[in-house]
Parts: sequence; C-alpha cells; structure tokens
Amino acid sequence: MALGTATAPYEMRFDAGRICLDLLATTHPEERFGSLAPLCAWITRSGLVPPGTPLTHADGSWLAGFRELRAQTGRLVHGCLSAPARPYDPAPARPHELAPVRPYELALACVNEFARPAPPVPRAVRTEDGTLVRELDGPPECAALLAAVARDCVELLTDPVARAGLRQCEGDNCPIVYLDTSRGGRRRWCSSEVCGNRERVARHRRRAALTQA
Repeated sequence: MALGTATAPYEMRFDAGRICLDLLATTHPEERFGSLAPLCAWITRSGLVPPGTPLTHADGSWLAGFRELRAQTGRLVHGCLSAPARPYDPAPARPHELAPVRPYELALACVNEFARPAPPVPRAVRTEDGTLVRELDGPPECAALLAAVARDCVELLTDPVARAGLRQCEGDNCPIVYLDTSRGGRRRWCSSEVCGNRERVARHRRRAALTQA
C-alpha cells in the first residue's frame, strides 16, 4: 500500500479542536509517528492534504520535522496552560551579562521559523461530472506541511479568546490538550466517548462497590 493511503491500522485522534493540538495528541497513549506510514496517514486524515494526495516522496526527515514541531508546540501550549497571562518571565540580566534564553523563548523561535515557508497551495479542479474538488498545485513538501501546522499554532496562541479556551483533559493519565468551545466552557474531557466514558464507567463501579459494601 502506498504511503499516505493507510488509515485503518492506525488509531488517530482528531478531537482537540485545532490541528496543532491534534499533533500533540499523537504521543498518547503511545508514539504514533514511529514510521512514515502512520505519519502520512495522519497528514491525510488531518486535512493537511486532500484525500488521495500521493505522499510517496516522504522520507525520514519528515518524521524528524513533525516530531520537532510537536515538541516545540507542546512547550508553548503547556506554557500557556501553566501561566496563561505571562507564560514567559525572563530573569533580569546582570551588568555585562546576556539575558538567559529560556525554553519557552527557544520554542517560540522554533515554531516561528517553522511557520515561515508558504503552506501547500490548493486549487479547485473540476471532475468528470462537473463537481469541483480540492487538489494541491503540486506534491506537498514537508516544510510546507509543517508551516501549515505551525501557523495554526501561532494563530491559536496569539488569539486571546482561543487561548483562553485551552484545557487539559481531566481524564486519568491523559495528557491531551483541547480547545473548549462548549457553551459556558464546561467541557472536561478531550473526548466524551473516550475519557468521558471511562470516567462514567469508573463512577458506576464506585457506586456499585459502595452498594455491595
């Protein structure tokens, strides 16, 4: 099977509300980007490229690039969660000393650099039955795909309203960060069907145990 067409063998999560947050979810419950096939499947299913886009030109550098962007995006997102108002507070430098470079600033510079290239160029193509479908103007380069995700991260973290909706899932041992767009901001889990259902099952078992005691 060609790279970019495999989907069924790889469990993917796309319920975080932003593509940059969906990227972070690829480490849970285990590393999803262990090889090129699942990475290309994620690229397709995330909507970065239209269905059927060939990704046979992908190589190992794609894995390294997406993992690096994921790590730096995670530092920025978790920095906002831990200190939403001021995620970075540089220590004052002593006379004749350079100010220390903090991990948050390094991550910020890295994500900004990833965002520099132009993202993939879409075009509308008419099919035989006259329907317009989206295709890319050419084979997508890794830098262009990374730029699309990095730009989503930049837009998310520079939008005060969206940034205020960042939430850490309350499920046991779940590291997924999602964007809460629910009315009243009452969403508690990354997914009601996954962590939410586990919590309901655990709650039922606790009640059953108290009844039998």
